[in-house]
Amino acid sequence: MGNLHAGHLSLVRIAKRMADRVVVTVFVNPTQFGAGEDLDSYPRTFAADSENLDNEGVDLLFAPDVADIYPFGTGGATQVSVPGLTSEFCGAGRPGHFDGVTSVVLRLFSLVQPHLAVFGQKDYQQQLVIRRMVEDVGLPVEIQTGPVIRDANGLAMSSRNSFLSNAERQTAATIYRVLRATADKLRTQSRSDIEALQAAALTELEQAGMQPEYFAIRNAQNLDPPDSSCTQFVLLAAAHLGPVRLIDNELVSTT
Repeated sequence: MGNLHAGHLSLVRIAKRMADRVVVTVFVNPTQFGAGEDLDSYPRTFAADSENLDNEGVDLLFAPDVADIYPFGTGGATQVSVPGLTSEFCGAGRPGHFDGVTSVVLRLFSLVQPHLAVFGQKDYQQQLVIRRMVEDVGLPVEIQTGPVIRDANGLAMSSRNSFLSNAERQTAATIYRVLRATADKLRTQSRSDIEALQAAALTELEQAGMQPEYFAIRNAQNLDPPDSSCTQFVLLAAAHLGPVRLIDNELVSTT
């Protein structure tokens, strides 16, 4: 959605390694913002974005208007929903958000017709939802996921980080420290401790001065609660700090 940072540009570099031509879409999608969210204040830096993408050697920057994407208006637009995967976490905290994401991504795939598309791991639930949509409707698009890119203190890069003060950035990095510490414990402790690990992580985030929305340990393949056979986990976290909602995750293998 623009305001590009090093995390976005890392996805461009992955695409350039895998494809002959690279298209980047910059579009602040109104249908994935809920009531009271930051659509109007979302940072828009198109000139800088254009320069950064030109420096990366992108072949085409596609920056459509709202009317190009929603010719019948956002209120009457066709919607695409992915049930199940969108019922918890960011889907529960932001009702309708993922419907907006899948609806706009399907439109962009239809307009651009890529062979592959690259999404970031930071929005872990989102990339799973998009994978499910692509498989379910039979789109000929290969989905690739790029790793989380972080500041030196561990804070996952995000366009919304520009709303944080320097002191808040240091506080926000607590999320990654808690994720890493919990991951280490998951590798060494009994599966029966998962609920205790989640509760302890939420307490740590609260004590750091944040308002945690969730902290969960799930099966990395489908976000189901892990059973005794699960060996690939994802730790998911969301918390509010001042005006900013922060999300992050950590993948854990116990094989």
